[in-house]
Amino acid sequence: MTRFAGVLLLTQATLTFDDNRHPPLDVKDTGRREQGTAVLRDINYVMLDGATRNAATIVEPKAASGRRPAVLFVHWYGPPRPTSNRTQFIPDAVDLAGSGVVSLLIDTPWSDPEYFKKRKREEDYARSVEQPKDLRRALDVLLAQPNLDPARVAYVGHDFGAMYGALAAANDKRVRAFVFMAGAPSFSDWFLYGPAMPPDARQKFIDQLAPLDPTRYLAQLDVPVLLQFANTDEHVAKARADLVIKSVRAPHDVLFYDAGHELNDQAMRDRIAWLKKQLVAR
Repeated sequence: MTRFAGVLLLTQATLTFDDNRHPPLDVKDTGRREQGTAVLRDINYVMLDGATRNAATIVEPKAASGRRPAVLFVHWYGPPRPTSNRTQFIPDAVDLAGSGVVSLLIDTPWSDPEYFKKRKREEDYARSVEQPKDLRRALDVLLAQPNLDPARVAYVGHDFGAMYGALAAANDKRVRAFVFMAGAPSFSDWFLYGPAMPPDARQKFIDQLAPLDPTRYLAQLDVPVLLQFANTDEHVAKARADLVIKSVRAPHDVLFYDAGHELNDQAMRDRIAWLKKQLVAR
């Protein structure tokens, strides 16, 4: 056990999210449109089970030369807001395309507005172990795009996208910069919402999920990190945000906003500027 900046890190309890299934990606285009200097290509690709297909959008420059940086964007869960899906980061991706960046925006289980109501607590652990593997599959899709620079790849996640992203990025050296937006230190902070549990069952549930705590994996990152939080977040209070911040050992920037859990336009501008510094200015 290691104690770092007031946070107990059970590093020996962390998991490796590898998978020995490697079906062909079989990326298929399903639509195309233009926005400003960007081309948006809707696609789908084969998941790790070899049968299920996942929808996504690639946002890329209309014209670019040389090796291009890349970003994987993974959205939040915030229904009934219309951005609670892969469209959340289209403004980020379109802006970055103007600087030559290729982005992949993916669907997730929480793209379904009814996701949280449909999930079952007894399945939360197993599903959570699989999710980082799915995110690494998305990185495969992104890096299969032509003329990408593998030394300039970033991951951006909000809420669930941030938390599962920490698990994936800690196990995937292809991620060279990481943005963590308004995530909690533990999945039990989310999955305990809903009907109350008896004390013994509640603690057993917390203990089961503890090896997946994002703080354990953020502590393993050795790439630049941007952390964005809100001053009036109804889900990630300052104390929870502080636990996340204290877990990060790598060089990092921390920004708070006068906003709720969805963050705001200033957060988007800061995030884009930070990504350009990490990926484009190099």
